[in-house]
Amino acid sequence: MTFQPPVRDYQFLLRDLLQLERYANLPAFADASLDTVDQILEEAGKFTGEVLAPLNGVGDKQGCVWSPDFTVKTPDGFKSAYAQLVEAGWPALGADPNYGGQGLPHVVNLAFSEMSSAANMAFSMYPGLTHGAYSAIHVGGTPEQKDLYLPKLASGEWAGTMNLTEPHCGTDLGLLRTKAVPQADGTYKISGQKIWISGGEQDLTDNIVHLVLARIEGAPAGVRGISLFIVPKYIPDADGKPGQRNSVKCLGLEEKMGIHGNATCVISHEESTGWLIGEENRGLPIMFVMMNEARIGVGMQGIAQAEAAYQAAAEFAKDRLQGRSLTGPKNPDGPADPIIVHPDVRRMLMDSRAIIEGGRAFLFWTALHGDLSHASPDEAVQQKGRDYMALLTPVLKGFLTDRGFKVCSDAMQVHGGSGFTEHFPVSQYLRDVRIALIYEGTNGVQALDLVGRKLAADGGRAVMSFFAELDAFIAENEDDAALKPFVAGLAKAKGELQEATMWLMQNGLANPENAGAASTDYMHLFGLTGLAYMWTLMAKAANGKIAAGDADPFYANKLTVGRYYIERILPETASHLAKLKAGSELMMALPAEAF
Repeated sequence: MTFQPPVRDYQFLLRDLLQLERYANLPAFADASLDTVDQILEEAGKFTGEVLAPLNGVGDKQGCVWSPDFTVKTPDGFKSAYAQLVEAGWPALGADPNYGGQGLPHVVNLAFSEMSSAANMAFSMYPGLTHGAYSAIHVGGTPEQKDLYLPKLASGEWAGTMNLTEPHCGTDLGLLRTKAVPQADGTYKISGQKIWISGGEQDLTDNIVHLVLARIEGAPAGVRGISLFIVPKYIPDADGKPGQRNSVKCLGLEEKMGIHGNATCVISHEESTGWLIGEENRGLPIMFVMMNEARIGVGMQGIAQAEAAYQAAAEFAKDRLQGRSLTGPKNPDGPADPIIVHPDVRRMLMDSRAIIEGGRAFLFWTALHGDLSHASPDEAVQQKGRDYMALLTPVLKGFLTDRGFKVCSDAMQVHGGSGFTEHFPVSQYLRDVRIALIYEGTNGVQALDLVGRKLAADGGRAVMSFFAELDAFIAENEDDAALKPFVAGLAKAKGELQEATMWLMQNGLANPENAGAASTDYMHLFGLTGLAYMWTLMAKAANGKIAAGDADPFYANKLTVGRYYIERILPETASHLAKLKAGSELMMALPAEAF
């Protein structure tokens, strides 16, 4: 089967759930009329389904090829597909019009990003990371740097990367050794080795703009002494075109479990010429602009791969004949019934769909708040948007990739032994999605960030705002009979999340290991509660359409899946609360040598 982008679901989210037309009076939303958005979604569905999806298996089987001249060849078809991507203007969808972008809200761009990632995760990482580099320069670059690099990055004509990790340090960036030596002309000579650089070398673009973390000679130790530099593969000439080759080399490619179509490079900087972005020793705040955007993108990858795997599993379950229904034959003229008649197969498919559709709504809802943090004229709305983006980014990254991996695993289980072979696509989805739990900060690090930093930020303002929003919604809708099961489930989950938050405040400060031991369960409890809110909002929107006489079965199906989430998945919150409150004592009791 071929991946089918879920365009109808995006339309429901943007039109019925988020009601995008409410913001038509804001300049940032002026070009995002529903008719325009529908056209974008339809065309994006065609491009990703017809151009990118057929190359997914090709990229997996061929991989990228490194040559001793330090070049990298991407899989067959990738270069042509990338040229089509740029020609159609897809990378510029959400970029600043001042630099050649189309200026559409990020929430619209997110739909294209998910389709692209579901169709071909390895391919979509090339433009995805480029947009991250664009965002960092947009925030921290000088006017001259912006004028030089942003139009090329926004269009996708040039690619971008982030050079963070070194062989001896990953998450702990304070240990990095790459050095920067200032030169008389205002540039810096960058020397050091970076690893796991996605898209660090490729044959898709005329130039690659590396954003490199390095330490200027004499800088303070640790993270306080890290600066950020633009290090292009080719130094732009006076006309802004690729000129002299910089001394940046790809020394080789990693042999990986998945995402074979993306070049994961070892990059050597041998006195490369670089330009400082922002102030000396203040590189991390700018890089975190790129990393936070990437983390939401990784959460999206979890949902995207889950969607593709679910589609494959549902198709297989309708075709595969095995056994008979427990209530009598459903395919009496055939030798057996399709396995979709079996409750346990239905369990896996319904679990998957409930997580995918709820998780997608959570991503889009958060992305809209991110848009409003920039676009709204109301300072309170801007503040809420910034708070929610900070608070929910680790939840979206950690929870959605954990659950996305489970969906891909369940999809393999639906396929049975066939799924463990390479004759079916589901094994690739499982292998590809596994990295999403690791890169851009492992999910354990996301959970620690949530518990250790985001909850306490600004006196807990963000989480208290989130609780207040849920309380107001519950109070406003508790008498709605059609919504009662949803509101009751949401209220229970919110109460458990609030109890967990109070427990952390009381027990985490006294013993930080309690916070560390509780962090992953707290992140999952938060994610489950967030999805409960999304399902309740979607149920309200679907009920409204049905009450208005819309007979589209889409809405009735949405309500069924939502009820399934509330009754069969949401009860997991109680388990996470119980584990969280057990504390760290037994977790830390064994001496290290006992492991």
